[in-house]
Order: sequence, then C-alpha cells, then structure tokens
Amino acid sequence: MSVWKKLVTALKGGATEAAEAVVDSQALRILDQEIRDAKEELRKSDHSLTQIMAKRKLAEQKVNSLNASMTEYEGHARKAAESDHQLALECAQKVVELQEQRDAEQGFVDQFSKTESSLKQSISQAKTNLRRMEQQVDMVKATESVQKAQVAVSSRHLGANSKMKTAAESLQRIQDKQQQRSAELESAEELASAEDGGDLEARLKAAGVSGSNTSADDALARILGGK
Repeated sequence: MSVWKKLVTALKGGATEAAEAVVDSQALRILDQEIRDAKEELRKSDHSLTQIMAKRKLAEQKVNSLNASMTEYEGHARKAAESDHQLALECAQKVVELQEQRDAEQGFVDQFSKTESSLKQSISQAKTNLRRMEQQVDMVKATESVQKAQVAVSSRHLGANSKMKTAAESLQRIQDKQQQRSAELESAEELASAEDGGDLEARLKAAGVSGSNTSADDALARILGGK
C-alpha cells in the first residue's frame, strides 16, 4: 500500500512539475495578458470615475440653482412682509422647502466628491503600479532576449569546438595516411632499385667507384692490387 501511495505522490509531483514548466515557458505571455486585463479594468475605472464626476457636477448645479431660488424667495418674502403677511409666510415656507432640497443635493455632492477623491487616488496608484510592472516586464523581456542570445552563442561555440575537434581529427588521419603512403612509395622504390642493380651501383658510388665506365674485372684487379 505504501508503494502505491509513493507512486501516486510521484505522479502528482510529476504533474505539478509539468504544469510549472508550462507556466514558466508561457510566463511572459501570461504577464502580457495580465497587463492587458489590468489596463482594461483601469479603463473601466476611468469610465466609472467620469460618471461619478458628471453626477457630482450635476448635483452641484442643482445646489447652485436651489441656492438661487432660495435667494429669490427670500427677497419675495421681505417685500411681501411690508404689505401681505400671509404671502410673506408662503414665500418663507417655499424657502424652507428649497433649503431641504438644497441640503439633500449637497449631501449627494459631498458623497460624490468623497467617492471621486477615493477613486482618483486608487486609480492613480494602480496606474503607477501598472507602469512599474510594464517597466519590469520590459526589463525581463530584454534579459530573456540577451540570455537566449547567450545560450545560442554558447551552443554555437560548443558546436564549433566540436566541429573543430572533428576536423582536426580528420586532418590528422589524412596526414597519417599520406605519411603511410610516402613510406610505401619509398619502400617500393628501394625494391625496384635492388631488382635492376641499382643497389650495387649505389654501393659502388659509396666506395668511390664509377660503375658506368669500369668493368667488373678491372674493378676487382684494382681493388686487389691496392692491398
């Protein structure tokens, strides 16, 4: 049972290593895709921020409009108070209603402003992080290219050394064969020379005797007379 467990564990380990190898081989492609995804999310965040800013501006316009209406009815109330107390009260009531609306809209403005500020800060930080990530990816890609070039050069260098070694061995074999062939030719010439008397002529020349103008008897008489 323990053997089967070890086998299963080994298979799991092999599968994990294979998966990690695939991830490593596709690491740069995965990084590029993750950066594209991050940029898309930031684009959506910018769009959301734009919408919030637009709502905040509309709420501010509404607040300004309500403030203007309040000022207008406050003026009406002051004028009406001189001649018509009831009309002045109605104008004052209108001011109260406008003020309630203004306060509600101001609450929206404050809420939108807070959200806008928070989003701006978050988006700015995310863009900074993304730029830093892109720079790091560029450096990783450059390093990867350099290392691949170094591996290629190293492989070619090793291959060249191997080829040079093979060529040197081939050259040595050719030289050995040529030396062997030269030795064989010299031996053949020696044998041919011995067969046609060349060996005797060589010995006579070595003894200071010219074999071409002297007969064998004359040579022997001269040799014996010289004792």
